[in-house]
Amino acid sequence: MPAKKILMLVGDFVEDYEVMVPFQMLELVGHTVHVACPGKKAGETVATCVHDFEGHQTYTEKPGHNFRLNATFSALRADEYDGLVIPGGRAPEYLRLNPEVIAIVRHFADKRKPLAAICHGPQLLAAAGVLKGRSCTAYPAVGPDVKLSGGEWVEPGAALDGVHVDGNLVTAPAWPAQANFIRAFLKVLGTPVGA
Repeated sequence: MPAKKILMLVGDFVEDYEVMVPFQMLELVGHTVHVACPGKKAGETVATCVHDFEGHQTYTEKPGHNFRLNATFSALRADEYDGLVIPGGRAPEYLRLNPEVIAIVRHFADKRKPLAAICHGPQLLAAAGVLKGRSCTAYPAVGPDVKLSGGEWVEPGAALDGVHVDGNLVTAPAWPAQANFIRAFLKVLGTPVGA
């Protein structure tokens, strides 16, 4: 199977595991992964945050690593990519205000290219208006966004480690689902994966 070219859209305070793990796993199997952020160039960094589940009413947030971007957002051409990954964290809540980001998300949805979003990433899908008639999961707080955008909400379950696939769309509720999330995305990409 030929290697694919994957785009990841991030911003400051993207969830650390949700950018680091998919980036490394997709490159491990031979895909090229470009990570870009609006207003930033290749070689610059985004701050990440670590979300954890420690028994409070919501997740906690701690500083993560600085993640070095390897693509310049202003130079992106969505038609050059085979798939899109949207990590969660706090970045999706403000990235969804950027018309260029919305146009990129719509490109992947309209062309039915492999599209993966985890945690708060589906906020971008909802803002782009691409969930109508589709089903997905996400971090539970994103459920109202999914429903209000015409999507069918799939409950993530207490362990937050499940994944949901609807055709070309792969979604998961949070970083505990990474193995299932990446396995499902690789399958949608047509990349052979072990048992």
